[in-house]
Amino acid sequence: MSKISLNLIAITIFTLTLSSLLGPIFNLSPAVPAIATFCLLGLATLDTLSWQGQGGTLLVDWLAGASGEHRERIVRHEAGHFLVAYLLDIPVAGYALNAWEAFRQGHSAQGGVRFDDRELALELQQGRLSTQLLDRYCTVWMAGIAAETLIYGSAEGGSEDRQKVRAVLTQLRLPQQGQLKERWASLQAKSLIESHQSAYEALVAAMAQRLPVDECCRLISELTNPATKGLGDSSS
Repeated sequence: MSKISLNLIAITIFTLTLSSLLGPIFNLSPAVPAIATFCLLGLATLDTLSWQGQGGTLLVDWLAGASGEHRERIVRHEAGHFLVAYLLDIPVAGYALNAWEAFRQGHSAQGGVRFDDRELALELQQGRLSTQLLDRYCTVWMAGIAAETLIYGSAEGGSEDRQKVRAVLTQLRLPQQGQLKERWASLQAKSLIESHQSAYEALVAAMAQRLPVDECCRLISELTNPATKGLGDSSS
């Protein structure tokens, strides 16, 4: 069961307890908390069994999206992923800036930048992964955190990005390198974003307008010196 569904159950129990205590004071019918409890637990069960927790994710994401600062953080976070992926020649397959957009695109209700990671998957299936490819993907995964930290001084998102780094290192039997690789990749991503600040800001604006991936890539290409792009590749 997802954390969101568990939280919904916890809220239900709290509401039931509170209504039981306050019901006699406010002459609240016992049927009201019973019906509310049935509905909330039913929704939590349905979300878990039928929607794999996506309903709760959509709800929480919708509530968080009411904050303009939160929406701005998401765009800047995802633009960091997008820009660094482009600079390191990792194809971007698409992006969504919230759970609803991802759901409408036919993906799990998780926003973010999607990469063409077939090369990575192939090497992992073969039980090997070149250091260069590992470094490139780790840098891309940590780029969202790096972008947020660069702009705001800290990052609110990125827990799933860290998990990706740790999952790959665990699969390679190198779990002890997790924190060191995260710090190294974050510094690499931060350096790339700082070196291409104008392209980053233009990409943030383009993604906020939901421009297609090919237009975003064209914009970056126009603002990125090819020679500098080559140095970005070699840095990994």
